[in-house]
Amino acid sequence: MTDTTTAVLPPTTDAAKPTPRSLRSAPVIADRVFRTTAYAAGTITVAVMLAVGIFLTARAGDALAVAGPSFLTTQEWSPETGTFGVAAVLFGTVTIALVAMAISVPLAMGTALLISEIVPPRARGLLITMVDLMAAVPSVVFGLWGVFFLQAGVIPVAQWISTYFGWIPIFRVADETGARLTDAGAYTSSAFIAGIVVALMVVPTQTSVMREAFSQAPLGEREGALALGSTRWGMIRAVVLPFGRGGIIGGTMLGLGRALGETIAVVMIISPIFTINTELLKTGTNSVSALIALRYGEASQFGLSALMAAGLVLFIITLIVNFTASTIVARSRSGAESN
Repeated sequence: MTDTTTAVLPPTTDAAKPTPRSLRSAPVIADRVFRTTAYAAGTITVAVMLAVGIFLTARAGDALAVAGPSFLTTQEWSPETGTFGVAAVLFGTVTIALVAMAISVPLAMGTALLISEIVPPRARGLLITMVDLMAAVPSVVFGLWGVFFLQAGVIPVAQWISTYFGWIPIFRVADETGARLTDAGAYTSSAFIAGIVVALMVVPTQTSVMREAFSQAPLGEREGALALGSTRWGMIRAVVLPFGRGGIIGGTMLGLGRALGETIAVVMIISPIFTINTELLKTGTNSVSALIALRYGEASQFGLSALMAAGLVLFIITLIVNFTASTIVARSRSGAESN
């Protein structure tokens, strides 16, 4: 036997909780200049955005006080009589943008995959330069091209779509009695033609964003997929497209933001109306930016306030689109998360 006993001692807090080290750095002058410049640029950008929003809200106050909530549901635009709203122009804006996205997104994805995955490196640089140069073409040039060249070629396509798919309401072209229209004049200056022109304008931007995302797909995962017997398309589908998902979404939303605000090319093509036209192929549509551009020069003070209110609506929609795109891209997989 033994006389020894075991005593339970309280744990020592110093050993149980390691204290974090305090890391301090002394930035050099170059770091301080860079940090100050970056903060200043970001602050100026946010200040400009706030200034635009405050300016539009202040100038639109008189019109919004008269129109009230019906400003969003009224189709007619007659500020002089007190009856005005953005329902028709907002519908046209969204319609043109959706047509543009339906055409531009597949075209941009295909071009981005062609440049990043298919063509040899020598041709890749040439194609990138051509796509970038296409983005530098002024919108008025696209408008002229759409009016004097593209429209004549698109009208037969629109007639064919209406003939064989007219049972779908958006592809039907009919008069007030419901009779189908076959004359070429009923297919000019439509949301369909305007959407095609806007699509070709946003394709370079979308292609650039998607191509950059596709090119960042890790080489190890590419080689692993090919080593396991995958074809090139299988590798693209299993590695490149999932990895570039953020770029696809970001490029699409960036193009959508530009399509919503495109002005000159749309003004040159459309035939402005102030009724909701659900027939995409039929003559007549409108957009918020076209409304502002066409009515700004002849508007009274109250008319200017009404136009500012329309611009405020477009500004808010564009902000929502951009914030949604940023959120989706931030939550998507990116190259930074790959090993």
